[in-house]
Amino acid sequence: MDPANAREALREALLDVEEGADLVMVKPAGPYLDVIRRVRDAVRVPVVAYQVSGEFSLIKAAAARGWIDERAAVLETLTGIRRAGADLIISYFAPEVVQWLRA
Repeated sequence: MDPANAREALREALLDVEEGADLVMVKPAGPYLDVIRRVRDAVRVPVVAYQVSGEFSLIKAAAARGWIDERAAVLETLTGIRRAGADLIISYFAPEVVQWLRA
């Protein structure tokens, strides 16, 4: 699939659903928020967004250098993914987010 072609991604998602998919996954989540929105608007199955290890590593590296506030950046990226239309988010930050939300 051509990563620059959002229409192709949508066609693939629709084909997956037509073939009986129980859900549709979009990854990496951050760079494809537009695809998440298009898919969410077009299908009636859950849309799962996967925040991949590269997205995790970029945030971790920037936070380790003091360039960003890790917690704020993580929560903002997850909020953006959810706002784009993801029903479920898979993220390497899940254990930390659980702790932050409990505090």
